[in-house]
Amino acid sequence: MQKITPFLWFDQAAGEAAQFYTSVFAEAKVTQTTRLDNTPSGTTEIVSIELFGQEFTLMSAGPLFTFNPSISFLVACRTRDEVDGIWEQLFPGGTPLMPLDAYPFSARYGWIQDRYGLSWQIMFMGERPITQRIIPTLMFVGAVAGKAEDAINFYTAVFRNAKVSEIFRYGKDLAPEREGTIAHAAFTLEGQEFAAMDSASAHNFSFNEAISLVVHCLTQEEIDHYWEQLSFDPKAEQCGWLKDQYGVSWQIVPSVLPEMLQDPDARKVARVTEAFLQMKKFDLAALQRAYED
Repeated sequence: MQKITPFLWFDQAAGEAAQFYTSVFAEAKVTQTTRLDNTPSGTTEIVSIELFGQEFTLMSAGPLFTFNPSISFLVACRTRDEVDGIWEQLFPGGTPLMPLDAYPFSARYGWIQDRYGLSWQIMFMGERPITQRIIPTLMFVGAVAGKAEDAINFYTAVFRNAKVSEIFRYGKDLAPEREGTIAHAAFTLEGQEFAAMDSASAHNFSFNEAISLVVHCLTQEEIDHYWEQLSFDPKAEQCGWLKDQYGVSWQIVPSVLPEMLQDPDARKVARVTEAFLQMKKFDLAALQRAYED
């Protein structure tokens, strides 16, 4: 299991979107589907998928949050034809944010919001080595524009096996961008690749709960560590969810929880569900008691 998993909140289309994405990308499959009853959103569907062998979780839980480009997924492609093929499949019903074209940083690149509103950057990598095919990319806008470097330094201090790989900065005369802020930066957390950028242009969006990052924890000590380091807004704490100081949403989750929720005994699943719905930070021992009672 990946240590950190992107988590996508849909209104009702998680299952449909899972089938769509696993048809678009190579080495892709649906790995697990879970349905939880009696949640605040009613019956909730949670679907786990792999794209290029990377794990994603999709959830249908009502029209509370909407995807926007503050978090996008950069797809590293080996050929121009691969870029074009993925773009053609994402295009129907989608909205191009940067047209498919040649740019100074890539001979073939495009940025698109797909039919569900999820943002993808499709990039031909040329001679650059590819070690991870899909890279979550954070764009710091509005009140947090210019804070990408602070955030990267914070995240690489919180997580293990973390480092900054490269930083490209804005130069002079690129208003509204401030000289020296981040045009693009690559970093790793728990050995997984991420990217970040600043954008001082006017945007009508910011980070929200539509996309969160799940941290899978083996012990209560791990849960406590990530919760204490990352949680910044007490009002956002619920069912393992939190928001950090930059507005990015995280879920700090016991690794055993998905297994508990897949148990064939519906009574166990109901007890665990009822227990975690009452929690802010997850209490692993309390979840185990609910599971075993």
